[in-house]
Amino acid sequence: MKFAVLTLGCDKNTVDSERYVAELRAHGGVPVEALDQAELIVVNTCGFIDAAKQESLDAIVEAAQYKSGGACQTLVAVGCMVERHKGEMQEALPEVDFFLGASEADRLVGELHQRGLIGDPETVHPGVRLYTGDTPWVRYLKISEGCDHGCAFCAIPLMRGKHRSFALDDIVREAQLLEMQGAREINLVAQDLAHYGRDRSDGVRLPEVLQALVRETSIPWIRNMYLYSSGITPALLDIIANEPRIVRYLDMPIQHASDAVLERMRRPERQKSIREKVARFRDAVPDLAIRTTCIVGFPGETDGDFEQLVDFLSETAFERVGVFTYSPQDGTRAAQMVDDVPEDVKRARLERVQELQRHITAERYETRLGARARVLVQQAADDEQPASGRLPWQADDIDGVTWLDQPVPAGRFAEVEVLEVVDDYDFRAHVVSVDDAPVESAPARSRALPLMGSSIGSFGR
Repeated sequence: MKFAVLTLGCDKNTVDSERYVAELRAHGGVPVEALDQAELIVVNTCGFIDAAKQESLDAIVEAAQYKSGGACQTLVAVGCMVERHKGEMQEALPEVDFFLGASEADRLVGELHQRGLIGDPETVHPGVRLYTGDTPWVRYLKISEGCDHGCAFCAIPLMRGKHRSFALDDIVREAQLLEMQGAREINLVAQDLAHYGRDRSDGVRLPEVLQALVRETSIPWIRNMYLYSSGITPALLDIIANEPRIVRYLDMPIQHASDAVLERMRRPERQKSIREKVARFRDAVPDLAIRTTCIVGFPGETDGDFEQLVDFLSETAFERVGVFTYSPQDGTRAAQMVDDVPEDVKRARLERVQELQRHITAERYETRLGARARVLVQQAADDEQPASGRLPWQADDIDGVTWLDQPVPAGRFAEVEVLEVVDDYDFRAHVVSVDDAPVESAPARSRALPLMGSSIGSFGR
């Protein structure tokens, strides 16, 4: 059976889709890139905000066209949006053969098998994933699922459930498998990485996870994505500061800087504590890059609240800031509040923060000119553009790129000298030297592990 998986939403969804691919391959499925050739199409939906929901619906409707104009015999919708809105989706989308929410992910293969669509499985080892993109040297590793924080605006606990930390041995094993598939950088992801281990009795927390990954793999870059500042401990800062393979980078959402708004958001921090912690983090980890996210237009946000946010961002000068306008999500506490900030005001505030941060990022990036650093090359040079990669303070897909003055193969590391800032968020750099080891030769330090495949190409992502 030929199949394709379409992934919407966050990197955590990407991880789930890679597991679906591995399971379908183990049952004899053959992945294809072209949707019109797929006999089975799986759409992994996102339900985080209204725009993401619409994108998921559009993807399902598009995929359904291949039931009449292609090879598709079975269309399945899975994931977060299904978890929240399965009944409505079943009624509105009869062309979908069945729906599985995020909490039912392990039922996909069983459902297909019961319907006679796939055969008996081969052995599927825990943590096996097959890559669904075109840069196999950059992978994402989910270390926990769900969230206990209960922020007023967020529906993730309703889609992903309560927080559960995965066992350390399973995390390490999965990282080793990713390394054997060519990973040179792994990005640790969760709803809150810093919350890892609080539900376990073995005493293992995020610092111990990082230590184990350093000890049991040879992956050159390990990056921490999405941590609440309230959970960033001295022990965590110590390993980031002293272990060269842990990238000096924190993705730390603050969401706002007005105490009144933070309280209504049910966030755990206040402006004073955020300010103090950012200063402490930068003192503890020299050259640390901090990215954050903010929401503007939350119910009750006054002009004064917004000015506090602007002033705080100006003062703190984060390397990067992602900013979003508030939209109510069904079932959340905030959805019961009056959405009283007009859309044009939300948009104006969004644009003002974006413009402010553009200047702040440019100023912070100017301080890095002349520095020597490593780049992980993302794209090789072609006839239209030079080779490009990412410096340690540039996370995959969100923080810009670095353009290189010499061709370097994709998936390799190069030492560069940073020359200039271009287009506000990118750099141009001179290549000083290139690593000898190609991506294919990345070794695993521990025992040989069963592996189902390496890269299977890009299909439908």
